[in-house]
Amino acid sequence: MNQIRRIVTGHTKDGTAIFAIDESIEPLVIPTGDAAMATIWTTETVPADCNDETDGRYRDAGTTLKGGSVIRVVDMLPGASSPMHRSDSIDYGIVINGEIELELDKDVTKKVGPGEIIIQRGTIHKWKNPSSTEICRIIFVLIEAKPFGVNGEPLPEFMEH
Repeated sequence: MNQIRRIVTGHTKDGTAIFAIDESIEPLVIPTGDAAMATIWTTETVPADCNDETDGRYRDAGTTLKGGSVIRVVDMLPGASSPMHRSDSIDYGIVINGEIELELDKDVTKKVGPGEIIIQRGTIHKWKNPSSTEICRIIFVLIEAKPFGVNGEPLPEFMEH
């Protein structure tokens, strides 16, 4: 898999802008085996605090971060499929290369290719890489959101096992 270069800016104590981090990150295959992921950065809050000197890559974040945001690179492996899931977040997914199939309720699907953008609004969904040979790389920005409600009741977060 291709490494990801991460460049993070910051400030000196007197306010001069600097490059604080410049490194390459290797995506790691997740336990389900369907993808490799690398968390690039997180913020503990939205709006974010630019005075927080924590390296956001190492903040403990699940799929999303309650009250915060996450940017993550996902390499969906050839032929792989995620479990059906829902999170209380707005997810911006930008396909960099390859193709991904997004499945919603009732087996409704759309294919998404390079340069195309998905705005995932708390819906139940599943990802599938239809290629048997090519990795699909997607950059996701996830921001906590209020869950979608039906008849005044929020739909629960969900992860198929």
